Amino acid sequence: MKPDIHPDYRLVVFQDTSSELRFLTRSTIETSETIEWEDGNTYPFAKVEISSESHPFYTGKQILVDSGGRVERFRRRYASAGMNVEAGLAPQGEAGEPSEDTPVDLES
Repeated sequence: MKPDIHPDYRLVVFQDTSSELRFLTRSTIETSETIEWEDGNTYPFAKVEISSESHPFYTGKQILVDSGGRVERFRRRYASAGMNVEAGLAPQGEAGEPSEDTPVDLES
């Protein structure tokens, strides 16, 4: 390996902001914060939005993390276009049911 080209691989404390889980692992992430860990040592500290404690794949529960109102903006956009956003974006027919013969344009 060439010297002085690889990032510093060291112990870092990560905190899941949605579940308050903290864990110590090795990483090359650059951080400006530090935290004192349970062993009395001070380590670099990084916050993450999702970890195995809060990810739906690991928890089996679907939670909605809305960053900056994106979900609400999406719902408003497709609701105004006559789409049934709760039923998978299929266009609504006469009685509010999805119409099978109308194509759905997700690009606009």
